[in-house]
Amino acid sequence: MGVREIDDGVVVLLGGRSEIGLEVTRRICAGRDVVLAARRSGQLEQETAMLRAAGARAVHPVEFDADDLRTHQPLLEKVVAEHGRIGVAILAFGVLGDQARAEQDPAAAVAVLHTDFIAQVSVLTVLANLLRAQGSGHLVVFGSIAGARVRRANYVYGSAKAGLDGFAGGLSDALHGSGVHLLLVRPGFVIGRMTAGMSPAPMSRTPDQVAVAVVAGLRRRAGRIWVPRALGPAAAVARMVPRAIWRRMPR
Repeated sequence: MGVREIDDGVVVLLGGRSEIGLEVTRRICAGRDVVLAARRSGQLEQETAMLRAAGARAVHPVEFDADDLRTHQPLLEKVVAEHGRIGVAILAFGVLGDQARAEQDPAAAVAVLHTDFIAQVSVLTVLANLLRAQGSGHLVVFGSIAGARVRRANYVYGSAKAGLDGFAGGLSDALHGSGVHLLLVRPGFVIGRMTAGMSPAPMSRTPDQVAVAVVAGLRRRAGRIWVPRALGPAAAVARMVPRAIWRRMPR
Protein backbone atom coordinates (compact mmCIF):
# COMPACT_ATOMS: atom_id res chain seq x y z
CA MET A 1 0.00 0.00 0.00
CA GLY A 2 1.35 3.43 -0.92
CA VAL A 3 2.21 6.27 1.42
CA ARG A 4 -0.60 8.71 2.20
CA GLU A 5 -1.01 11.79 4.33
CA ILE A 6 -2.07 11.36 7.94
CA ASP A 7 -5.63 12.57 8.50
CA ASP A 8 -6.11 16.21 9.44
CA GLY A 9 -7.28 17.09 12.91
CA VAL A 10 -6.21 17.26 16.52
CA VAL A 11 -3.60 14.82 17.82
CA VAL A 12 -4.76 13.37 21.13
CA LEU A 13 -2.10 11.68 23.25
CA LEU A 14 -3.65 9.67 26.07
CA GLY A 15 -0.71 9.19 28.37
CA GLY A 16 0.85 12.60 27.93
CA ARG A 17 4.18 11.64 29.50
CA SER A 18 4.73 8.47 27.50
CA GLU A 19 8.14 8.46 25.85
CA ILE A 20 6.89 6.55 22.81
CA GLY A 21 3.68 8.57 22.60
CA LEU A 22 5.54 11.86 22.73
CA GLU A 23 8.01 10.73 20.05
CA VAL A 24 5.13 9.76 17.75
CA THR A 25 3.33 13.03 18.46
CA ARG A 26 6.48 15.09 17.87
CA ARG A 27 6.74 13.64 14.36
CA ILE A 28 3.18 14.45 13.30
CA CYS A 29 2.24 17.58 15.25
CA ALA A 30 3.50 20.32 12.92
CA GLY A 31 0.68 22.77 12.22
CA ARG A 32 -1.78 20.88 14.42
CA ASP A 33 -3.34 21.29 17.83
CA VAL A 34 -2.25 18.66 20.34
CA VAL A 35 -4.13 17.48 23.42
CA LEU A 36 -1.91 15.98 26.12
CA ALA A 37 -4.05 13.90 28.47
CA ALA A 38 -2.41 12.81 31.72
CA ARG A 39 -2.58 12.90 35.47
CA ARG A 40 -1.15 16.06 37.00
CA SER A 41 -1.74 17.83 33.72
CA GLY A 42 -0.57 21.11 35.22
CA GLN A 43 2.96 19.70 35.27
CA LEU A 44 3.39 19.04 31.55
CA GLU A 45 5.51 22.12 30.81
CA GLN A 46 8.47 20.15 29.46
CA GLU A 47 6.32 18.00 27.18
CA THR A 48 4.40 21.06 25.97
CA ALA A 49 7.62 22.92 25.16
CA MET A 50 8.98 19.95 23.22
CA LEU A 51 5.90 19.75 21.02
CA ARG A 52 5.74 23.50 20.47
CA ALA A 53 9.37 23.35 19.34
CA ALA A 54 8.39 20.58 16.92
CA GLY A 55 5.82 22.86 15.28
CA ALA A 56 2.58 22.18 17.12
CA ARG A 57 0.17 25.06 16.63
CA ALA A 58 -1.06 24.76 20.21
CA VAL A 59 -0.72 22.25 23.03
CA HIS A 60 -3.61 21.71 25.45
CA PRO A 61 -2.92 19.72 28.64
CA VAL A 62 -6.03 18.04 30.09
CA GLU A 63 -6.52 15.99 33.22
CA PHE A 64 -6.89 12.26 32.47
CA ASP A 65 -7.05 9.34 34.87
CA ALA A 66 -7.16 6.19 32.75
CA ASP A 67 -8.49 4.12 35.64
CA ASP A 68 -11.54 6.37 36.14
CA LEU A 69 -13.72 4.86 33.43
CA ARG A 70 -16.63 7.21 34.06
CA THR A 71 -14.60 10.19 32.83
CA HIS A 72 -13.58 8.79 29.46
CA GLN A 73 -16.63 9.68 27.41
CA PRO A 74 -17.20 13.21 28.77
CA LEU A 75 -13.50 14.01 28.48
CA LEU A 76 -13.20 12.92 24.86
CA GLU A 77 -16.48 14.53 23.86
CA LYS A 78 -15.22 17.78 25.42
CA VAL A 79 -11.96 17.50 23.44
CA VAL A 80 -13.94 17.33 20.20
CA ALA A 81 -16.28 20.14 21.24
CA GLU A 82 -13.43 22.48 22.18
CA HIS A 83 -10.73 21.57 19.67
CA GLY A 84 -12.48 20.02 16.67
CA ARG A 85 -12.24 16.67 14.95
CA ILE A 86 -9.64 14.13 16.00
CA GLY A 87 -7.05 13.26 13.39
CA VAL A 88 -4.95 10.83 15.45
CA ALA A 89 -5.63 9.37 18.90
CA ILE A 90 -2.68 7.60 20.50
CA LEU A 91 -3.28 5.30 23.48
CA ALA A 92 0.06 5.36 25.26
CA PHE A 93 -0.87 4.83 28.89
CA GLY A 94 -0.18 1.67 30.84
CA VAL A 95 1.74 0.01 33.65
CA LEU A 96 4.22 -2.86 33.75
CA GLY A 97 3.24 -3.87 37.26
CA ASP A 98 5.08 -6.06 39.74
CA GLN A 99 4.70 -9.70 38.74
CA ALA A 100 5.85 -11.11 42.08
CA ARG A 101 3.40 -8.93 43.99
CA ALA A 102 0.57 -9.65 41.57
CA GLU A 103 1.00 -13.38 42.12
CA GLN A 104 0.36 -12.89 45.83
CA ASP A 105 -2.07 -9.95 45.87
CA PRO A 106 -5.25 -10.26 43.77
CA ALA A 107 -5.80 -6.50 43.92
CA ALA A 108 -2.37 -5.87 42.40
CA ALA A 109 -3.08 -8.31 39.57
CA VAL A 110 -6.47 -6.74 38.89
CA ALA A 111 -4.95 -3.23 38.91
CA VAL A 112 -2.59 -4.15 36.06
CA LEU A 113 -5.42 -5.69 34.04
CA HIS A 114 -7.66 -2.69 34.75
CA THR A 115 -5.16 -0.15 33.41
CA ASP A 116 -3.66 -2.18 30.58
CA PHE A 117 -6.85 -3.81 29.29
CA ILE A 118 -10.15 -2.59 30.76
CA ALA A 119 -9.29 1.12 30.60
CA GLN A 120 -7.95 0.72 27.07
CA VAL A 121 -11.16 -1.01 25.98
CA SER A 122 -13.22 1.81 27.46
CA VAL A 123 -11.21 4.56 25.75
CA LEU A 124 -11.11 2.72 22.44
CA THR A 125 -14.87 2.21 22.42
CA VAL A 126 -15.52 5.90 23.02
CA LEU A 127 -12.96 6.95 20.41
CA ALA A 128 -14.23 4.47 17.83
CA ASN A 129 -17.73 5.95 18.09
CA LEU A 130 -16.44 9.52 17.84
CA LEU A 131 -14.27 8.76 14.82
CA ARG A 132 -17.04 6.78 13.11
CA ALA A 133 -19.23 9.88 13.41
CA GLN A 134 -16.44 11.90 11.74
CA GLY A 135 -15.99 9.29 9.02
CA SER A 136 -12.19 9.27 9.39
CA GLY A 137 -9.26 9.37 11.77
CA HIS A 138 -6.54 7.13 13.16
CA LEU A 139 -6.32 5.08 16.35
CA VAL A 140 -2.91 3.90 17.57
CA VAL A 141 -2.93 1.00 20.03
CA PHE A 142 0.16 -0.49 21.67
CA GLY A 143 0.19 -4.23 22.14
CA SER A 144 3.39 -6.11 22.94
CA ILE A 145 5.41 -9.18 22.15
CA ALA A 146 4.48 -10.15 25.72
CA GLY A 147 0.92 -10.80 24.52
CA ALA A 148 1.87 -12.99 21.56
CA ARG A 149 2.36 -15.99 23.84
CA VAL A 150 2.10 -15.27 27.53
CA ARG A 151 5.11 -16.33 29.58
CA ARG A 152 5.18 -17.48 33.16
CA ALA A 153 7.71 -14.75 34.03
CA ASN A 154 5.27 -11.89 33.29
CA TYR A 155 1.89 -13.52 32.77
CA VAL A 156 -0.14 -10.75 34.42
CA TYR A 157 1.13 -7.99 32.13
CA GLY A 158 1.28 -10.43 29.19
CA SER A 159 -2.33 -11.50 29.62
CA ALA A 160 -3.49 -7.88 29.62
CA LYS A 161 -1.62 -7.29 26.37
CA ALA A 162 -3.00 -10.51 24.88
CA GLY A 163 -6.53 -9.34 25.66
CA LEU A 164 -5.87 -5.89 24.23
CA ASP A 165 -4.40 -7.42 21.08
CA GLY A 166 -7.54 -9.49 20.55
CA PHE A 167 -9.87 -6.56 21.23
CA ALA A 168 -7.96 -4.25 18.89
CA GLY A 169 -8.04 -6.86 16.13
CA GLY A 170 -11.79 -7.27 16.45
CA LEU A 171 -12.38 -3.51 16.63
CA SER A 172 -10.26 -3.02 13.52
CA ASP A 173 -12.50 -5.47 11.66
CA ALA A 174 -15.60 -3.70 12.98
CA LEU A 175 -14.25 -0.36 11.72
CA HIS A 176 -13.55 -1.69 8.22
CA GLY A 177 -15.29 0.52 5.66
CA SER A 178 -16.00 3.30 8.17
CA GLY A 179 -13.05 5.47 7.13
CA VAL A 180 -11.43 4.96 10.55
CA HIS A 181 -7.99 3.35 10.63
CA LEU A 182 -6.70 1.38 13.62
CA LEU A 183 -2.97 0.63 13.86
CA LEU A 184 -1.99 -2.08 16.32
CA VAL A 185 1.70 -1.76 17.26
CA ARG A 186 3.46 -4.81 18.70
CA PRO A 187 6.85 -3.76 20.02
CA GLY A 188 9.40 -5.90 21.77
CA PHE A 189 11.47 -4.68 24.70
CA VAL A 190 11.61 -0.88 24.69
CA ILE A 191 14.49 0.79 26.51
CA GLY A 192 12.98 3.60 28.58
CA ARG A 193 11.55 4.66 31.92
CA MET A 194 9.14 1.72 32.19
CA THR A 195 11.97 -0.80 31.82
CA ALA A 196 14.63 1.09 33.78
CA GLY A 197 16.86 -1.29 35.69
CA MET A 198 15.98 -4.27 33.49
CA SER A 199 18.47 -5.91 31.16
CA PRO A 200 17.48 -5.22 27.52
CA ALA A 201 16.12 -8.24 25.67
CA PRO A 202 17.28 -9.25 22.18
CA MET A 203 16.03 -6.93 19.40
CA SER A 204 15.39 -4.11 21.89
CA ARG A 205 14.41 -0.71 20.54
CA THR A 206 14.26 2.86 21.84
CA PRO A 207 11.11 5.02 21.93
CA ASP A 208 12.50 6.99 19.00
CA GLN A 209 12.87 3.84 16.88
CA VAL A 210 9.37 2.66 17.74
CA ALA A 211 7.95 6.08 16.82
CA VAL A 212 9.58 5.99 13.38
CA ALA A 213 7.88 2.66 12.69
CA VAL A 214 4.52 3.92 14.01
CA VAL A 215 4.49 6.99 11.76
CA ALA A 216 5.42 4.86 8.75
CA GLY A 217 2.56 2.50 9.64
CA LEU A 218 0.11 5.39 9.89
CA ARG A 219 1.14 6.72 6.49
CA ARG A 220 0.61 3.39 4.74
CA ARG A 221 -2.56 2.56 6.69
CA ALA A 222 -1.06 -0.63 8.09
CA GLY A 223 -3.33 -2.71 10.29
CA ARG A 224 -0.57 -4.04 12.54
CA ILE A 225 3.17 -3.80 12.76
CA TRP A 226 5.91 -5.55 14.71
CA VAL A 227 8.78 -3.41 15.98
CA PRO A 228 11.25 -4.57 14.86
CA ARG A 229 9.79 -6.54 11.94
CA ALA A 230 11.83 -9.62 12.87
CA LEU A 231 9.62 -10.05 15.95
CA GLY A 232 6.79 -11.30 13.75
CA PRO A 233 8.60 -14.49 12.66
CA ALA A 234 10.01 -14.84 16.19
CA ALA A 235 6.49 -14.78 17.65
CA ALA A 236 5.36 -17.43 15.16
CA VAL A 237 8.23 -19.68 16.25
CA ALA A 238 7.45 -19.03 19.92
CA ARG A 239 3.94 -20.42 19.49
CA MET A 240 5.43 -23.77 18.47
CA VAL A 241 7.78 -24.14 21.45
CA PRO A 242 6.68 -27.08 23.67
CA ARG A 243 4.97 -25.97 26.85
CA ALA A 244 7.47 -27.77 29.08
CA ILE A 245 10.20 -25.58 27.63
CA TRP A 246 8.09 -22.43 27.37
CA ARG A 247 7.24 -22.32 31.05
CA ARG A 248 10.92 -21.95 31.86
CA MET A 249 11.43 -19.03 29.49
CA PRO A 250 12.73 -15.86 31.15
CA ARG A 251 11.26 -12.42 30.60
